[in-house]
Amino acid sequence: MNSVAEIQSLALQLPQRSRLKLAVELLRSATPATDPAEMLEEAIRRDAELESGEVMPLTECEFWAGINRSPKKA
Repeated sequence: MNSVAEIQSLALQLPQRSRLKLAVELLRSATPATDPAEMLEEAIRRDAELESGEVMPLTECEFWAGINRSPKKA
């Protein structure tokens, strides 16, 4: 069995698109199923925060900069 460090090393060698697909699948497998009503409630809450100006949305550039930022080494 491969260790987490070995798997991480191999995964980081994948092309960016493959790494993103792997990340999505890992997150899906780690995220508990959420009740659709809870998801809707959260979306409504976040929309209200945006509409009131309580929070500011990210620009597209800010979004992609966050996605492209490399993870910090521990």
